Amino acid sequence: MYTLATQSAGGSWALLILVYAVIFGGFYFIFMRPQKKEQKRIQSMISEMEVGDTVLTASGFYGVIIDISDSDVIVEFGSNRNCRIPMQKAAIAQVEKAGAAAAE
Repeated sequence: MYTLATQSAGGSWALLILVYAVIFGGFYFIFMRPQKKEQKRIQSMISEMEVGDTVLTASGFYGVIIDISDSDVIVEFGSNRNCRIPMQKAAIAQVEKAGAAAAE
């Protein structure tokens, strides 16, 4: 009788560990993996920026890149092109290539 109780208790631990592993795997594929893919996409977008590209800032302003340094960019805003603001690359939300804008 004692051995049957011990065996069934051991089986429930294995099942519990399996359930936790499945839950963790589900959380990884639902939350962590898409976030890492988005971070890679943003990093790639920022590293491929060039002078002349049109950008959308995180605050919602559209402008054109006129200079790029290691961690900063200078963006030109406005229709008369006399408003130049330095900002961090992390403040860029979207980049549209200069050639893509001319093709449309």
